[in-house]
Amino acid sequence: MTTRIDARFAKLATENRAALVTFVMGGDPDIPTSLDIVKALPKAGADVIEIGMPFTDPMADGPSIQAAGLRALNAGMTLKKTLQLVADFRRSDDETPVVLMGYYNPIYVMGVEKFLDAAKAAGVDGLIVVDLPPEEDDELCLPALKAGLNFIRLATPTTNDKRLPSVLTNTSGFVYYVSLTGVTGAAIPDYSKVGASVARIKGHTALPVAVGFGVKTADAARTIGAQADGVVVGTAIVDALKNSLGPDNRATAKTVEAVAALVRELSAGVRSARKAAAE
Repeated sequence: MTTRIDARFAKLATENRAALVTFVMGGDPDIPTSLDIVKALPKAGADVIEIGMPFTDPMADGPSIQAAGLRALNAGMTLKKTLQLVADFRRSDDETPVVLMGYYNPIYVMGVEKFLDAAKAAGVDGLIVVDLPPEEDDELCLPALKAGLNFIRLATPTTNDKRLPSVLTNTSGFVYYVSLTGVTGAAIPDYSKVGASVARIKGHTALPVAVGFGVKTADAARTIGAQADGVVVGTAIVDALKNSLGPDNRATAKTVEAVAALVRELSAGVRSARKAAAE
């Protein structure tokens, strides 16, 4: 079964360019504005959209994304409403791949079968669940694959060649390479090592490899886009949103455009990457 994610990466391969994968927290800073932001992302140049499922204990997230999750929870966001956000987005966009990213607890509470049925019906294409290792694939990964959803796994600089095959066994859609150790937004990665790391992962899989954590600028996106199949940006987008907010973290007239403007810059960087490398 070919998903929207598979189709998008295949299309971009024929165009010889990397994908821009953008992360936003579902429900941040409020549910209507969040929907407007998600709708604006493809027009600004996003190729794949990751939507965070807000959770009270986001252990892999840095301060910016933790704060975004808290804003969303305070605005009344739930897992059920996150799925509705995707369904509302799908009314006007049936092509852009959507990945839900977060933690297993809210899915477990809803019930795996109920969640997967609802995710599929809403138009979700893939899942990144950061606290479920390959040893727990029976919990969610295998049922998700059976339901026709991609299950995207994270690889890190500490994932050695012995561990990598386990990480990749049931991975589909793409591999998300975390280019530094630590939490999201923690530091600037050493971009000179990205190409070698991507090549090492590709020695074990035919899947596209998208690189994230620490990508904040168009120049960084261009550098990584020349070496990987995708560039993932999250913290910088969440920070642009946060910096546009008014008192009490309320959305302003500038909020949607603040996100869209940064995504346009990042998209320009990604789209020029292979061209710059060839020159």
